[in-house]
Amino acid sequence: MADILFIKTSSLGDVIHHMPALTEARKHRPGDRFAWLVEETFAPLVRLHPAVDEVVPVAWRRWRKSLYAPATLREIAGNLRSIGSKVYDEVVDSQGLLRTAIMSRFAQGQRHGYDSRSIKESLASAFYDIRHRVSRDLHAVDRNRILTGRALGYEPQGAPDFGLDRARLTAPGPRTAIFLHATARVEKQWAEANWIALGNALGRDGLELVLPWGSEQERIRSERLASALPNARVPERQPLDSVARLIAGAEFVVGVDTGLLHLAAALGVPLVAIFAGSDPSLTKPVGSGPLAVLGAQGLPPAVEAVAGAVARLAR
Repeated sequence: MADILFIKTSSLGDVIHHMPALTEARKHRPGDRFAWLVEETFAPLVRLHPAVDEVVPVAWRRWRKSLYAPATLREIAGNLRSIGSKVYDEVVDSQGLLRTAIMSRFAQGQRHGYDSRSIKESLASAFYDIRHRVSRDLHAVDRNRILTGRALGYEPQGAPDFGLDRARLTAPGPRTAIFLHATARVEKQWAEANWIALGNALGRDGLELVLPWGSEQERIRSERLASALPNARVPERQPLDSVARLIAGAEFVVGVDTGLLHLAAALGVPLVAIFAGSDPSLTKPVGSGPLAVLGAQGLPPAVEAVAGAVARLAR
């Protein structure tokens, strides 16, 4: 039995895009033990994946807010000592950032990563023992699967399997549709007037419209939208495993290019993806459920197009 450490710390979409690599690795290496180094915020979601035996949390997003404070430095040092206290047979860094490459150096084991032409931050490749060339023109899911397969000795095959069981996560409840309007990048947003027009059309069908949020600014926007929509609800902020259950129970999801959209796709929930400020060819949602991808970078879709796509998917 081999011990394997995967490093994919953030962001949410990136973490979800790495899940098919774990599912596939488990099929090829059924007796191995898999650990995943991930941001503490995303740890509850990673624990839902059946191939993950151990979650190793880090807190870079919290640490960087007070990076040079003595308490932060002590916590970082303790975390790195913990990472280095265990011997792994293979360490696979599919994040490809300088900070994750440095983390990989503290882990004991043969370190794999992208080569300097394949990686986002070229200096990071110097920290790996074995460097793999994987085209940057591929979708993130494919890049993660190829890198993991080359590190562990197999070739990826078939459609991606995210390893998440929608049926197991779904509980009885009201009929819901989820609007994922929230994103930190303004250029990815869809106009509030569009959400209101869409919600007024869909909310009359007896659906409860749920508007999750992740920051105070997003909460305010959710409440502003909900006040203009029929039968709309703004839930409390929840850990990601609870959010996964919320999304799993929805009849369908409409959302912009954000991490929770990729979670809906991973769960196989019918969804309509709205692209306005990013390239869908590299980051479009991938999953086994029915989905439609509308819009392009700089060309957000019209309300009528989104409503039509929802009608086709939700039949």
